[in-house]
Amino acid sequence: MKKLLIATVIGALSTTMMLAATEAAAQTSSTTTAKPKKPAPKHRIIKRKANPAKEAKVDPIPEGSEHWACADGMAFDLKGDMARDQIVTVHWANKNYNLPRQTTTTGADRFHDAATGLDLVVIPTKAMLFSDKDSSRLADECKTVAMQQGAMAPTQANALNRSAAPAAGASAASGQ
Repeated sequence: MKKLLIATVIGALSTTMMLAATEAAAQTSSTTTAKPKKPAPKHRIIKRKANPAKEAKVDPIPEGSEHWACADGMAFDLKGDMARDQIVTVHWANKNYNLPRQTTTTGADRFHDAATGLDLVVIPTKAMLFSDKDSSRLADECKTVAMQQGAMAPTQANALNRSAAPAAGASAASGQ
């Protein structure tokens, strides 16, 4: 019986001590959290000033340029005379690229800028636009309005052939 009484007293004391400890902890936490809290901020939209250096640069289409329509709805504009100019300007993807002439052994006209990786290759029946950066063809089957009607591309090789043809025809006519 004494053991039962002792166990009951110990149980009551431990319950009382646990309640007292819980109340003490609640009081200290309520005193420390009694400070008024600021309401949680709602999502704010931060407006940043425009950074001209990071904004997409849009170049105007050069005046006097010729439009080349390509397959898959692509197109570019070219300013310059491919038959004689050493640098042509290609307007592609809202930017102007100055492409210097490259010599070829095939007779194709090639204008390539190593800095930007843009590469324009023109053969008598079409033009193609390449990117060296990722080795991709950006535009294919590009033609001017005249080429769509059957004319040949205005390349340097075609200009030489046209100027040589009348001379050859004239010498043949005079030899008769």
